[in-house]
This record gives sequence, C-alpha cells and structure tokens, in this order.
Amino acid sequence: MLPDDGGPAFPRPLSTGEIIRNGEKITIDCYPQTGMTLRDVFAGIALQGMLAAITPGTDNAKKATAWAFDYADAMLIARKAGQGDAAGA
Repeated sequence: MLPDDGGPAFPRPLSTGEIIRNGEKITIDCYPQTGMTLRDVFAGIALQGMLAAITPGTDNAKKATAWAFDYADAMLIARKAGQGDAAGA
C-alpha cells in the first residue's frame, strides 16, 4: 500500500488570461495542473542532502532513493501529527 502522498505541492488552478497578439486581444485558458506531490518534494530535498554528503563514484543510488522516500514518509507522518510546526515545537 502506498503512503499518503501529501497531496499536490505546487498546484495551479484553472485560470483565464488575456494576451495581445498582432494587436488583437486573445483570451486563453490555463488548465489546472496538480504538479508534484508533497512526498516527491520531500524525497527530492532529502536526496539532495544525501547526495551532497556521499563520496563521488559510490553506487548507492537505489539505497539513497529508498532512504529519501523513507524520510519523506516520516516527514508526512510528522506533518499529519502536527509535529514540527511552530505551535507544536
């Protein structure tokens, strides 16, 4: 079973805008996008830290990726429990 992914990290709602092309005003629709999940963002940040600390040339990509998602899952659990916020600190 996959853990809760935390929902979209950088969603973009449906929006409408106007541009001027060849002197003519054109209305365009910007379709909604969910973006990355919060779990993916947390894992990417954790992986960045791990990669900054490993010795170049070592082949630990599979382990590092698994650990990054373990950290991301732990951050999502702590976030859901209200840990780490200013009120709970």
